[in-house]
Amino acid sequence: MSTALIRSEARLLVPALMFIALVVAAVASLGAPLITSVATTFHVSLDSAQWTLTIALLSGAVATPVLGRLGAGPHRRATILATLAIVVVGSALTVLPLPFAWLLAGRAAQGVGLGLTALMMGVARDHLPEERGAATIALISVVSIIGAGVGYPLAALLAEFGGLRAAYGFGLLVTAIAFLTAWRSMPAAPEGRSAHVNVAGALVLAGGLLLVLFLAGERSLWSRHLAVAVPLAVAAVFLLCVWTASELRSTTPLVDVRAVRHPAVAGANIAMFVGGSGMYLLLTLITRYAQTPHSAGYGFGLTTFVAGLVLIPFSVLGFVAGKLTPRLRERIDGPLLLAGSAAIVGGGFVLFAAARSNLAELLVAMGMLGFGVGSFSAAMPGVILAVTPKSETSSAMSFNYIVRSVGYSLGSAIGGLVLAAGTDTGRLFPDDGAYTTAALVGVAAMAITTMTSLVLARRSWIWAYFRASIPNTGGTVAKGYWVSAYRTIADPEKVAAYDKLAGPAIKAAGGRLLSRGSRVVARDAGIAERTILIEFDSFEQAVAAYETAAYQEALAVLADGVERDLRIIEGLD
Repeated sequence: MSTALIRSEARLLVPALMFIALVVAAVASLGAPLITSVATTFHVSLDSAQWTLTIALLSGAVATPVLGRLGAGPHRRATILATLAIVVVGSALTVLPLPFAWLLAGRAAQGVGLGLTALMMGVARDHLPEERGAATIALISVVSIIGAGVGYPLAALLAEFGGLRAAYGFGLLVTAIAFLTAWRSMPAAPEGRSAHVNVAGALVLAGGLLLVLFLAGERSLWSRHLAVAVPLAVAAVFLLCVWTASELRSTTPLVDVRAVRHPAVAGANIAMFVGGSGMYLLLTLITRYAQTPHSAGYGFGLTTFVAGLVLIPFSVLGFVAGKLTPRLRERIDGPLLLAGSAAIVGGGFVLFAAARSNLAELLVAMGMLGFGVGSFSAAMPGVILAVTPKSETSSAMSFNYIVRSVGYSLGSAIGGLVLAAGTDTGRLFPDDGAYTTAALVGVAAMAITTMTSLVLARRSWIWAYFRASIPNTGGTVAKGYWVSAYRTIADPEKVAAYDKLAGPAIKAAGGRLLSRGSRVVARDAGIAERTILIEFDSFEQAVAAYETAAYQEALAVLADGVERDLRIIEGLD
């Protein structure tokens, strides 16, 4: 295949990945502005209609880890097409004149598409040059967030002028186009990949996540049926603990839990969980406040469509931040960008708490939220993927999406509980002060996120300090090692050229050369051949080092110049 053709396909691939990620996010968000229309059309309560949004989030959270594991294997293209086919069928169910139960089934099928975001990132990392791939992954992360800002006002407009079916019909149209786009543009996964789905682990995780998200969404359980909520919470924790234990023992885990233990990945996911709670909290506070009628003593009484337009600054500035962040990433460490983004969102909370008497102030706060969310979302994949091998891209980002979904649900639940606590008996709307209280909770959440990100930024210094001050008793993070045995050397010149490139590449990836194998004594069935030993701070870092662009360049130079046995092994904790 010519270089020009490869570049042409890359140019087509990027907009395809962006479009699919945007469509699945926008379609999943269609439930938010249509809740009232669903309640009146199907003659159900608002709580029941709320499930058209909740069930999409639930199915997305459950499907994401399974799709992430399938996407790490050889059948990624088939997985993407099959998932989009499910989304198209679900979209058709929302349009057809069927009972309410079928609408919920359709929304659940649409929510499955949320799991495709991580697969789009995996495709970008495998099939685009490193710099282009990193920028594309950042934008995919951003559009998966701001898709709600696109879908919300558009769905509200269609529902206002064409009815509920027109809004859902739009979802059917764009998902069908997304399927055709994927059929035309999605490449096959690289050769040599394998992925096995741990079905039992998937079912246990699904049960735990369903309980967690259900408890977060059904706020009335905690206020009216505490005796039911507590046992369900205990069951959720138990299932998630069982799942974690089984994943650690499994040879084919659904999510590589050991990789999640890496300080960079663990810190990023903590920041995502707490930060996601705060970000979604501010989004719901602003939109709900804007729609509150003047009769409540505050608010602006905006219609659903006009309230959706309030999200325009969120979407526009979120996209701008997503475009700027990859460039800033070249000068600023990823965790520092997370900290700065969280601080910006915290500023939006402060503004909302102190000044919300006119609509312009709400628009400014929404713009700050969009910019903060955009930069946070764009920086997050870089922090995680820096220590994640290419083959595990989809799985690692799927886990981050689960964390994000739970965080969003928690943020929504916190906002509902605080506002409910501030609503006097017999009143429909909470006191204005309840919004201030909720905003202060958000300020605290973003402060925690900022501090977590700053600690993450200093993880290398902290880790070095503890290594120097605490004796090695075996209770440290397991290191990783390259053990490379050179069987035969066919071309010494290629080996020499490889050594010049590989040394700096391995050092830049955190590797330390422990032995060049100049003296080897073989025993038992061993062979006295040149053996090289390289140490890394973690097994994940050792795996990721092999797949860096710099080391792959060295391998290209080595080519068939040597026959060697390279093994990447994990040391003892």
